[in-house]
Amino acid sequence: MKQIFDNLSQDMSKMTTRRYSTSFSLGIRFLNKDLHKPIYSIYGFVRFADEIVDSFDGFDKSTLLAEFKKDTYAAIENKISLNPILNAFQWVVNTYRVPHELIETFMNSMEMDLDKKVYDKETYEKYILGSAEVVGLMCLKIFVGGDESEYNRLKMNAMKLGSAFQKINFLRDLNDDFNELGRTYFPGINMNDFNNIVKKEIEADIEKDFKLGYEGILMLPKQARFGVYMAYKYYFKLFKKIKRTKAERILEERVRIPNRKKARILVTSYVRHNLNML
Repeated sequence: MKQIFDNLSQDMSKMTTRRYSTSFSLGIRFLNKDLHKPIYSIYGFVRFADEIVDSFDGFDKSTLLAEFKKDTYAAIENKISLNPILNAFQWVVNTYRVPHELIETFMNSMEMDLDKKVYDKETYEKYILGSAEVVGLMCLKIFVGGDESEYNRLKMNAMKLGSAFQKINFLRDLNDDFNELGRTYFPGINMNDFNNIVKKEIEADIEKDFKLGYEGILMLPKQARFGVYMAYKYYFKLFKKIKRTKAERILEERVRIPNRKKARILVTSYVRHNLNML
């Protein structure tokens, strides 16, 4: 029975999510159970593409990514793939009618990571759109259950929340991106001159995205709201810690939230949600 293979594919996506991202996994656990499989499946797909461009040193990344892209569209068209991650993803795309242009825009950003090292304002915004904002839109398709009017109403907020998360990732990973991968995502910034003034300018931009993203969370269907709020609270806590960290330290180490603090975020968020205090 194909269902056995489909279940295995979903399990692989879930395992991939939990292995690579404790924060994303935490958020998914507090979504309505019906939303778990499709969101795990989106993350598994996104993670595999990201791993190709970030981690597979010593291999022909360009060829691997091109093959992954070709196999993705073949899986969607054929409604099956022997790659469990792509088999799970095609199910999401076909079931929830995820627009193919979202997938194409995402893959374009992954291709930028193959050789783009320094970003100007235009390419920075293009990269954010593909690597984060459209992923938020893929998830939004699931959250609204295919309701096109709700999707359009919340589209901008979902994009801004994805943008805020990605920019925080950029700040958190500044050391690895610059010193190990040779990448500078923030436009017009010489990392050798990175200082607290520059850092505050970036943080002000993130705060604007966060505000609009939070407004969107409040408008989400109840089955999705708490899980997305959990992810928001985790990233907001991380953002506050980054803001308290001096620029020179950001360039030397990766800012993290300890597991005990993640547990505290869970408890306080759960209470606020149940008391309608969001």
